[in-house]
Amino acid sequence: MRFSAATTAGRYLPQRLALRIRPLLGLIDAVLFSAGARGEAGRMSLIAFSVRIVSAVIAFVSQVLMARWMGSFEYGIFVLVWVTMVIVGNLACLGFHTSIIRFIPEYRERGMMAELRGIVRASRLFVLVASTVIAGLGALGVWLLSAHIENYYVVPFILGIICLPMIAMSDLLQGLARANSWALFALSPTFLVRPLLILAFMALMLLAGYAPDAKTAIFAAIAATYATTLGQLIGVTSRIDKRIPAGPMKLHFGQWFIVSLPIFLVESFFFLLTNADVLMVGAYLDPNDVAVYFATVKTLALVHFVYFAVKAGVAQRYAQFTHGEPQKLAAFARETVSWTFWPSLAMALLVLALGEPMLTLFGPEFSAGYPLLFLLVFGVVARAAVGPCESLLTMSGNQNICAAVYAMTLAFNIALSVVLIPLFGLWGAAMATVFAMIFEAGALSFTVWRKLGIAMVIFVPAKGAA
Repeated sequence: MRFSAATTAGRYLPQRLALRIRPLLGLIDAVLFSAGARGEAGRMSLIAFSVRIVSAVIAFVSQVLMARWMGSFEYGIFVLVWVTMVIVGNLACLGFHTSIIRFIPEYRERGMMAELRGIVRASRLFVLVASTVIAGLGALGVWLLSAHIENYYVVPFILGIICLPMIAMSDLLQGLARANSWALFALSPTFLVRPLLILAFMALMLLAGYAPDAKTAIFAAIAATYATTLGQLIGVTSRIDKRIPAGPMKLHFGQWFIVSLPIFLVESFFFLLTNADVLMVGAYLDPNDVAVYFATVKTLALVHFVYFAVKAGVAQRYAQFTHGEPQKLAAFARETVSWTFWPSLAMALLVLALGEPMLTLFGPEFSAGYPLLFLLVFGVVARAAVGPCESLLTMSGNQNICAAVYAMTLAFNIALSVVLIPLFGLWGAAMATVFAMIFEAGALSFTVWRKLGIAMVIFVPAKGAA
């Protein structure tokens, strides 16, 4: 007889409490006991959740140390450059890092091994070439516009561009690993190994006598990024070669690019939306304000990682259910909303309780960001309340309208930032971010309901779908 976590909770805990924790216990139950679709997605989500927990701790500790070593001004310069490089590196994949999560399971299930070999080989080559070209154009642009950029940003940005091809390749390799349900292999290089290496290389350079400034931190980031991505490339390639037998390849690059382009737009708008506040603060305020705002956002990582962990675990399963199993897709999608919302809400309360002492660790001036947490947390919880809607839309072939939603949300966010940041400073940035996130959550949930008939809202029952 099987005794699951969810069953035990329902029997021995007060009913109201059991209803609140059942979604999370259901996820644990799926990991421990389930087979098939639900078990695999639950396993991936819990692995991703665990990696995100460890990653959040590593990121927080490393950012505290970097801020302490460099001071808020130099730390703010490094933050703006690094965030920009991570964004552009992700966009340089042109959507292939996500579209392969859709194509690889499909080709494998249909026995289309030639196409499978083709997309695995072509995607890596394409991303490497595209990201290298974009890096070259970026360096040229910084050099041409150097007279219009604050001089303390010019050299760090040029140095940061060296990372772009490896950041892009790392994101593609993460997609290849996710498509094969290798959760640890997908997430650990980016979220565990790279930040630890950045911290280690930075510490070594300081011990060697280098100045504790943004340029030194970027050199550490370059070394860490190349070391991580090359190791990731060797590991993923080795595992793929063992899983896919040798044979002929078929290339459908036109089809892949047509599908990847709208996904690229979705990912671009989402990634820009996720980081637009930091970029807008950097455009209007000085590096000290960038540092305070970024530290505040990093403190919210404990809430954010729940959403990203569930998203990482369910995207591939969404893609499989879209092939003729609408009822299973609807039930599973509704379940992922609960997986996202309740843990996010618990983490949000924890962050609000511990936020001020956590920010003070960065330095006494960083405590100015604590009041912003009470506003920013509303946006994060609003996003969690609708689950990974964009993954559901993308994997069900509705990536075009998803891209349109993100385009509107990004435009809304930027417009609000342009108006509010000059008037209210960091509070203006926080307000713009929260309003945009609420708009995003509502628009995505409504789109899923109209296109798929699934009510992706935590407090709306499943029968509420048309």
